[in-house]
Amino acid sequence: MRMAKEEHDDSAEVTWEDQQRINTFSKLNTRLRSIEEKIQELKTEKEALDDISMELELADEDEPIMYRIGEAFIHMPHPRAVKRLEKDLAALNAELGKCTSNAEECEKQMKELKVILYAKFGRAINLDE
Repeated sequence: MRMAKEEHDDSAEVTWEDQQRINTFSKLNTRLRSIEEKIQELKTEKEALDDISMELELADEDEPIMYRIGEAFIHMPHPRAVKRLEKDLAALNAELGKCTSNAEECEKQMKELKVILYAKFGRAINLDE
């Protein structure tokens, strides 16, 4: 019992390697929050594109469509607008997948660092939000 107490002593020495692990954890945590914000933005944009897709299905095929590219709107024939929308959705899904993969990788690395740091410092360190 005494040995376990000493192992998680509040005054455990922080080595250079420990500090590097803590710094890495902090960087990963910041990166993860940024990626999560980006994922939320992409999901919102995907919902908007899905709504537009539904609207295009109901639109008259003979009428030109106002399609937004960047900050400007241009007139486009209906078939071209549908193809452009499909292309934009595919690009958005690819970016969403990439961000999700990056978030999972950050979480994996953070979990590994948590195990190491909590093993050494116990309750003396708080790595949870």
